[in-house]
Amino acid sequence: MANKITKHIPNTITCLNLFCGCVATYYGFIGDYEASLIFIIFGAVFDFFDGLAARALQAFSPIGKDLDSLADLITFGLAPSSLIFSTLQEFYPAYSGIGIWAYLPYLAFLIAVFSGLRLAKFNNDTRQTSSFIGLPVPANALFWSSLIVGTYLGDLIIIFAIIPYLIIVLIPVSCWLLVSEIPMFSLKFKNLSWKDNHVRYIFLLGSLILLAMFQIIGIALIVVWFILLSLFTQRKQA
Repeated sequence: MANKITKHIPNTITCLNLFCGCVATYYGFIGDYEASLIFIIFGAVFDFFDGLAARALQAFSPIGKDLDSLADLITFGLAPSSLIFSTLQEFYPAYSGIGIWAYLPYLAFLIAVFSGLRLAKFNNDTRQTSSFIGLPVPANALFWSSLIVGTYLGDLIIIFAIIPYLIIVLIPVSCWLLVSEIPMFSLKFKNLSWKDNHVRYIFLLGSLILLAMFQIIGIALIVVWFILLSLFTQRKQA
């Protein structure tokens, strides 16, 4: 009886991730960016624990793998796309004289498309068992949602006036990073030794400093820090 119950625990946690993604998408479309960010963060927590539960309980299944990708596509692909779309739509009246601007907000959904490509690539890439190749979709989603929320809350008010231009420039960069061949380290600890995990410890220390200094927008800066540290590590190993 216990096995029949425990084997469903990871998929249940994944479904909670999917639920959070649906709610985050709704709040993104209605312009409640803070609520959307909160549910994306909850989704990321559930995404972490579903894999942890599957490994601990040895409850792996093809359904679980497919369900995890579906949940991640909604929570970390469609939800941030909804935030970006709504943000660009808000700025449209100020640029109503520029005809093409009416269509630019739809570029936001490229994030969802490339997140889907990233997830499909990850599921079929045997090189990504202990590390990543390309930017993980949760990190990408947290970057976009925290950038938008932090800007609106005044954490980085200096970029508020240029946020639509910044978004349009960053969308193709983000899409490229998702499907790039850049090796990026994983935060999975196999032990607690400094020798085996020094990059992870350095990353966590830097992340705490950025979060303390910049609050919500610090999450976006942490993602940038993750990318830069991965590039530095790759170059050092080469």
